[in-house]
Amino acid sequence: MDHSISHCKWPGLQTIVDREQALLAPYAMHSNDSVGRKYPEREHPYRGPFQRDRDRVLHSAAYRRLANKTQVFTGAMGDYHRTRLTHTLEVASIARTIGRALRLNEDLIEALAFLHDIGHPPFGHAGEDTLDECLADVGGFSHNQYALHIVEELEVRYHDFPGLNLTFEVLDGQASRVKKGDHAVSPMLEVQVVDIADSVTYDSHDSDDAVALGLISLDELLETSLVREATERVRNHAGQLRGEMLRKAVVHELIDWQVGDVLAHAGHWLSEHQPVSVDEVRELRFRLGPGRECAAKKVELETFLHDRVYRHAQLTRQRGRSQSQLRKMFEGYVKRVELLPQKFQMRIEQVGIHRTVGEYIAGMTDRFCEQQYQRNFIRSKGGELSLDP
Repeated sequence: MDHSISHCKWPGLQTIVDREQALLAPYAMHSNDSVGRKYPEREHPYRGPFQRDRDRVLHSAAYRRLANKTQVFTGAMGDYHRTRLTHTLEVASIARTIGRALRLNEDLIEALAFLHDIGHPPFGHAGEDTLDECLADVGGFSHNQYALHIVEELEVRYHDFPGLNLTFEVLDGQASRVKKGDHAVSPMLEVQVVDIADSVTYDSHDSDDAVALGLISLDELLETSLVREATERVRNHAGQLRGEMLRKAVVHELIDWQVGDVLAHAGHWLSEHQPVSVDEVRELRFRLGPGRECAAKKVELETFLHDRVYRHAQLTRQRGRSQSQLRKMFEGYVKRVELLPQKFQMRIEQVGIHRTVGEYIAGMTDRFCEQQYQRNFIRSKGGELSLDP
């Protein structure tokens, strides 16, 4: 890798290397230690490699499409709840908070956070499950793996290389999400921070959205220890809040409590082991996460959400409709490849027709998916919809 960034002195300005040496812990991933990119590029004079990775993901078409992709609740249910994009922004915010407290590389964390969900298909996990079924004979579908295909092959933004040409550290971090736990060493702490921030975020905002949408009540959520104790903490310092203000205060407390617990657990381990490099942390196989007590309470809340929210009749009906639609679209595109955009028709020679169709559908937003379904695969017959021959 060209380390010219460390020698670039702009009058009155601090270099990336100087800044990181002053702010980052020895166990953090320093920009100057990056092994570089698949296609070598000149270093930027005032932006580090991970900052450039973050910006490349941010400006990608796949990232923008997250604005109209389902997180858990669909647009038909209102406009308060999170989309895949707002979820990503919340993950990035919480991850940076944790990373800053641990003196980790925030640019790398943010790049990983922005990247972590760009491979999600339309209609949330219902869409992923359907594509996994449709592609079972050719290896299935994983949104984590598809995110790598996007940034390495499918995004076309530069004339001199395919994909976004992200650093090996960012690609490795995303790859670790494909087969979690199947590694000889632990992922970098920056990667782990994004994973734990993801968990904190969906536990908190799925609870918030479910109550705001009327699928469950706050009283029902109080059946779980984490929410009940968070509510008690709110009442101890804010008095008898009610309704919307109580819900918002409880969500804030849920996030603050979980983040604080993660930092306490990590701080204890770091103080005990005093790691002096990224490799040492990885080889010691430290796993960032909550302490045992908080972890048990998170499992209880997640079980509640799975049983009472994600399986709610209203979501189940929407899930069934979306999955039926995606199956018909998959079958339809396989039979009528001329409906695919030209660049995807050309990709058939590389990855086969089934994988190509899966990738095309996975890249759609909810709205575009609905439009293509209506346009290409259904027609009115006596008031009923059927697959167009």
